[in-house]
Amino acid sequence: MSEETDPVSTGVVARESYYQRTGEHRYKPTQHAGGAWSADEMHFSPLAGLVVHAIDRHLAGRPGGAALARISYDILGRIALDECEITVETVRPGRTIELLEATVVIGERPVVRARAWLLASLDTSAVADSPQEPLPGPDELDPWRMAEAWEGGYIASIDVRRTPSVRRGRAAAWISSRLDLVADEPSSALASYIALVDTANGIAVQQDPAAWMFPNVDLTIHLHRGPRGPWTGLDTTVTFGPTGQGLTSTVLHDLTGPVGHATQILTVRPQPTA
Repeated sequence: MSEETDPVSTGVVARESYYQRTGEHRYKPTQHAGGAWSADEMHFSPLAGLVVHAIDRHLAGRPGGAALARISYDILGRIALDECEITVETVRPGRTIELLEATVVIGERPVVRARAWLLASLDTSAVADSPQEPLPGPDELDPWRMAEAWEGGYIASIDVRRTPSVRRGRAAAWISSRLDLVADEPSSALASYIALVDTANGIAVQQDPAAWMFPNVDLTIHLHRGPRGPWTGLDTTVTFGPTGQGLTSTVLHDLTGPVGHATQILTVRPQPTA
């Protein structure tokens, strides 16, 4: 874990984090994991990164160079801002292709199930190519006060640099965070990167969230290479359909270019009136 120095006392103080470990598979969220739709719910973005952190621990010490190529999360219900347990099992073992499943439980109820495909790594740099253009770097964009549009501890914790919006439902942004994912333990670049991806649903909104709700019920991430931090780049399009469903689609970037895609299915409905 990295540390910061208190400028007044010159003593060493621990960095803040989204979670604290409370057991071998158990984690307690801090206030920084608070959700955007409700103060007593967990924002899914850091939880998605925590699941990858648990998968990394499940794979720790194993030989081989398999890479996470897809992870798909199904959100089964309300995710309370409360202690959670994450278990990981191997569904389909293999030397070149492997499938893992992770389950997040809060209060004895499964709230998230995630499946991750791992594919063998080999050198394909000679044919590596993508038609997606790199995004303007974060230093080229102005900071965006996302907390003015959204509430919650997670939103308040992140640094957002967003392109000027030319129309509803279309924006690109860079997201970073100074917080550790889990207190007192290192996290992989992949877990830290994915911990910011679910932010996509809030950067290119179609309608005012004070008037309309559009939470996502899933998140699927496909990666054609491993992303590197400290910035997560989101080139996002949000579409609302005519019958209560929506879709958030994002091309994912790091500072060297595109790394994959993310999609989120939305349930669109008016905010309840008083």
